[in-house]
Amino acid sequence: MKIQESAENYLEAILILMQKNGQVRSIDVAHYTGFSKPSISRAVGLLRDNGYVSIDQNGLLGLTEAGLKIAETIYERHTVLTDLLTKLGVSPETAAEDACRIEHVISAETFDKLKEHVRKYGALAGEESRIPKAGPFGPAFPFVCKRRALCRKPSNICRTV
Repeated sequence: MKIQESAENYLEAILILMQKNGQVRSIDVAHYTGFSKPSISRAVGLLRDNGYVSIDQNGLLGLTEAGLKIAETIYERHTVLTDLLTKLGVSPETAAEDACRIEHVISAETFDKLKEHVRKYGALAGEESRIPKAGPFGPAFPFVCKRRALCRKPSNICRTV
């Protein structure tokens, strides 16, 4: 089932925050994304209702199996695309913003071929790729788009993790 880009961004944010902090609350997602707490609460409620997020009795967020799969896919796309664009000479900030837009629309087939090419040949001849060999997690890329839903508007909205 295809979900909205904003939902993918929230799931990815939860995943990144879980990896960084170990536990995540809605307020953490609000601070990370720059959106208001009521907006995040509404989004988290919808994600919970659709089976992507769980909320425990202490208000801690978790990803269900379905939510984790989507979050890992989007995160992997973001890191691979950002790495590729940076190696091609795009500034890290612009690469992160562009990867944020591309990660939601690129087909699985095209992404798999790009990833295969980068792993086989590197983005540039003789360079070692930072793309993880197994699974989507590896060293965190230094730039993450802060206001994911607004990344269609080029601006200085990225921040370091």
